[in-house]
Amino acid sequence: MTHASEPTSATPPVSYAILDQSLWTRFQQAETLPQYLETWLGLVTRQVDGLATGLLLSGEAPDVGPFGETARWPAGSAAEADLHEVAQRALEARQPVVIGEGTARRVLAQPLIVMEGLFGVVAISAPATAAPTTALFRRLQWGAGWIELLLRREQEARDGELRERITVAFDSLATLLEHPRLDEASAALVTELARRMDCETVSLGLRHGRRMRVQAVSSASSFGRRSNLIREVGFAMDEAVDQEAVILWPEPEGWEFRVARAHEDLARSHGVGSALTIPLTAGNDIIGALTFERRADAPFTAAEVEVCDAVASVAGPIIHDRQLASRWLPRRALASVAAGLMALLGPSHFGAKLATLVLAGLGAFLWFSQTEYDVTSPARIEGTVQRSIVAPFNGYLAGQSARAGDVVEADQIIAVLDEKDLSLEQLRLATALQQRTRELERAIAEREIAEANIIRSQIAQAEAQLGLVEEQLARTRIRAPFAGYVVEGDLSQNVGGSIERGQTLFRIAPLDSFRVVLEVDERDIDAIASDQAGSLRLAAFPERPLDYRVTSITPLARQGEGRNFFRVEAEPLGESAALRPGMEGIARTAISQEPLIWVLGHTLADWVRLAWWRWQP
Repeated sequence: MTHASEPTSATPPVSYAILDQSLWTRFQQAETLPQYLETWLGLVTRQVDGLATGLLLSGEAPDVGPFGETARWPAGSAAEADLHEVAQRALEARQPVVIGEGTARRVLAQPLIVMEGLFGVVAISAPATAAPTTALFRRLQWGAGWIELLLRREQEARDGELRERITVAFDSLATLLEHPRLDEASAALVTELARRMDCETVSLGLRHGRRMRVQAVSSASSFGRRSNLIREVGFAMDEAVDQEAVILWPEPEGWEFRVARAHEDLARSHGVGSALTIPLTAGNDIIGALTFERRADAPFTAAEVEVCDAVASVAGPIIHDRQLASRWLPRRALASVAAGLMALLGPSHFGAKLATLVLAGLGAFLWFSQTEYDVTSPARIEGTVQRSIVAPFNGYLAGQSARAGDVVEADQIIAVLDEKDLSLEQLRLATALQQRTRELERAIAEREIAEANIIRSQIAQAEAQLGLVEEQLARTRIRAPFAGYVVEGDLSQNVGGSIERGQTLFRIAPLDSFRVVLEVDERDIDAIASDQAGSLRLAAFPERPLDYRVTSITPLARQGEGRNFFRVEAEPLGESAALRPGMEGIARTAISQEPLIWVLGHTLADWVRLAWWRWQP
């Protein structure tokens, strides 16, 4: 529905029919996204009011910023400052925003939620004579459907191209899987591709040594008649395989340079307009190539090249598998045995021979050598005592003067809570107490005993509340209970934030009392016993070992980082001045002398033994 300005006695009637018709025509014929959005904004603004102005902010895609100015109405005019302001507010809140309600002009902003994402925001400045605000927002929401329609059309086009590639690739895969023999699979593949890709000829070649040999051609009936031209197809395949790249002749604009001399000769000899060759790969090796030929009036598009490339990526491994399977079984077995013997006994493959000798010597060394069997486990340093500093009440953090890693003194202030609300509450209660005191004096003077007793109760209650507030004010200064290290707690990023009663703010450990905590895997816990000695190397100073003695084993398994382990506590021996709570490292607890092969393989042997017990009848 189109709105026009109401005629007055001083101004003749104005008709916007021509403008509206022009906008609808441009909207239907828009070829680019900016043209589409500009005419859409004009139509939406005209739907609101003939004198309205509009602004559209959008990003590259839904929920993808930054959101910038895409269109404005009237086109070519400067957008009003309040339009930008309201549009930004609507973007941040993702909700409709309106200002100037009840004034001469209203400014409305409606976020455009398209396909469950924020496409942008449209802002409209409308006069007071326009429709009610609720109706205007409803029109803006209805208008958003045109943008969703545009995005869905673009998405459908992209999905269509993807579906085409997937369909052709899977059809080709099905064609190959239907034929177990190499010659049948090759012929079926090229015939299917020639039909699906509308090609004059599709050829499949396989690599034999350094040259390509044509295996199948789609026009099988004329294969013999065109045998004199097959050699040129092989040359084109060699050209693509040698460069390890897709080659298309003639090269489209913007195509990466490739040598395409053989493809040009192929096109001229076969009388076709374009030739495309895509190498076939299996793993990291090129095992063949596909060559497509088309007439001059139907050159290959970029989308069709992607479809052919997708087919080649799927067909390559299957063609290679069919090629290997086409050999006789005795030949395949003999080939595997011969390859192994040649590696060990032949004049070449010196590395394989050397590896065999090294493995034999390594096995003998592992069998006869003795070494110390150690249980290795992650370890960390903890204080023997840790004190938690918690928030005394709900409030806000005003400041902090210590964080994890700092050394604090006893009774040192390490954090301060905001006391503004408490100070105001204290002032309110003190004022109320003074007021009640005056009322008590008045009641006593007037000999109103009952009222005086009531006021005394109220004074006692106010004094109790005031005492509680003063106690809370005293607790706004968080102090260290003793001298030590702050092992946990960093509030530097939370200043001004809220904290809750009982929330742990800091953990403090003493300066000179530590213990070593080992996380021993459940497979090794049976070898650990009290009073065993070990050595620990910390990440902080890996060059300096720290000896320890096992003191206790927690008889309860824990889980962490995908494994089960037991907590084992040990006493550090020697100088501990450099230790800090929270340091981590690797501990090795000495157990006994064992053969080296047992030390290296007992874990695997235990796993095999357990698996065998699980599955044995």
